[in-house]
Amino acid sequence: MSINGEIPVRDNRAADRFEIEQDGQTAIAQYILAHDHIIFTHTEVPPELGGRGLATRLVEAGLASARQRGLAVVPRCSVFGRYMMKHPETHDLMPAEIRATLGLPS
Repeated sequence: MSINGEIPVRDNRAADRFEIEQDGQTAIAQYILAHDHIIFTHTEVPPELGGRGLATRLVEAGLASARQRGLAVVPRCSVFGRYMMKHPETHDLMPAEIRATLGLPS
């Protein structure tokens, strides 16, 4: 844990993924970075780390990073897709054509 109690998430740009390390295990959110968007392709939390909210923390860190960097988000990963569908405040991060495909207002 970090000093403020949040789970620390690292953007490992060399490996194209966000990471959380706990108890000798690593949870990841893999991405492909393009010049104006980021595609989240896979999120994985080891079974030993399950139930701690790590997948949600990875999603929130990834989306916050995208927003800060002015990147559109393409949620190819089901974890990111489900989170974004449930959180309307993230819909603006998706390109209009993705929102239309998902039946969201543009």
